[in-house]
Amino acid sequence: MVKAVSPSPITPFKNAFMKIMKFGGTSVGKPERMHQVAQLVTRDESEPRIVVLSALSGTTNTLVSIGDALSNGDRETARTTISKLEAHYHSFIDSLLQKQESREKARGLMAEHFEFLGVILRISFNDALSKDILAQGELMSTKLFSVYLEESGIRHELLPALEFMSIDAYEEPHVEEIRGRLMPILDRHPDVGLFVTQGYICRNARGEVDNLKRGGSDYTASLVAAAAEASVCEIWTDIDGMHNNDPRIVGKTFPIERLSFDEAAELAYFGAKILHPASIWPAQRYGIPVRLLNTMEPEAKGTWISGEAGSKGVKAIAAKDGIVEVRIKSSRMLLAYGFLRKIFEVFEKYRTPIDMITTSEVAVSLTIDNVANLDAIVRELQPFGDTEVTRGQAIVAIVGNEIAQTKDMLSRLFQAMEPVPVRMVSYGGSAHNVSLLVPEDRKAETLRLLNKGLFGLD
Repeated sequence: MVKAVSPSPITPFKNAFMKIMKFGGTSVGKPERMHQVAQLVTRDESEPRIVVLSALSGTTNTLVSIGDALSNGDRETARTTISKLEAHYHSFIDSLLQKQESREKARGLMAEHFEFLGVILRISFNDALSKDILAQGELMSTKLFSVYLEESGIRHELLPALEFMSIDAYEEPHVEEIRGRLMPILDRHPDVGLFVTQGYICRNARGEVDNLKRGGSDYTASLVAAAAEASVCEIWTDIDGMHNNDPRIVGKTFPIERLSFDEAAELAYFGAKILHPASIWPAQRYGIPVRLLNTMEPEAKGTWISGEAGSKGVKAIAAKDGIVEVRIKSSRMLLAYGFLRKIFEVFEKYRTPIDMITTSEVAVSLTIDNVANLDAIVRELQPFGDTEVTRGQAIVAIVGNEIAQTKDMLSRLFQAMEPVPVRMVSYGGSAHNVSLLVPEDRKAETLRLLNKGLFGLD
């Protein structure tokens, strides 16, 4: 149990700094961990805090499976899955809360959500309904946390994300619009120092319940930090900051103390799982520092991300799976005026980002990770030249500050990579990144070789 804390006097929001604290599913996935989160969010009351919570670990995957079953017409599987999920939440409540009154309140709140899940078994399934299903996870986790804070005597307010988080018709959020709805809500509670809100969920341009896609709770935290002009955005996970390599694959890694926004964005985009790629730009644009911290080791330094890189040289390696290489070969058209522009327009038409690109006298090679419109893209590229598609690739990114000027870096990199066939190299387009395209089944080997070659770690 968390001891009751008397609220400290704080200044009005318009003149105060504010801290955003985001906790992922593993940080709230067990009752004892939710207890620990309550301790973390109340140990420093020097500034107001908005706590952003993900769904309990495993819940979103379960909700996805319920939606998949319904979309396939398998209502019985959906019903069984809902029953198992409800039983899990009842067990969670019994361990989370001590007072019978609190348990009954929590069960009543959860009953509303499972009643909704029961209703969907009897109606036609559609995409909008699937978004409503996915939203239940964050709504339930924040309500349970709120009941626990209330039982512990901790003053707070539940802040419904659906009242201020939104995306436009292109699924893009706008900080100024979020700020315009968020700040009046906060101003209604000038004496409250702790708010709890949902990550991931939002409303779309039609006013329907929607979401910021997988990993969107990080995005929520960064957007809220920008909208509230926060002093810092803390992302709490189960690892002590961003590491120099993937600890799930490489034996010896270490946390990085300091990164610039540009370095962190490169690492997040190219596969560092601790941080959602989209979560960097709101913080960077509005100058909000980001801290990556470990719920299990709260005293660890973690990683500090801001406008300053802190040091030069290689800092980390990240890898991104599921890459497709597209190669257009045309000796007739490559040097023609506007050729590259026409190729890029095809990808723009289908809203498909390009990760890497290289050119030669007769060919253009590029990579994508979104294959939803690949067939249509290839059809439109074929008039420009012979088009080849190679699947099953991985991008390995070596990230740091001014790494192009780091002595012997390239020679050490390619010496380390000698056993692995490299299909593409992207170098010079960024002062922070050298990217390699390798076969996906050689990714783990590549990460280990680079860890030894660049950091001297086996």
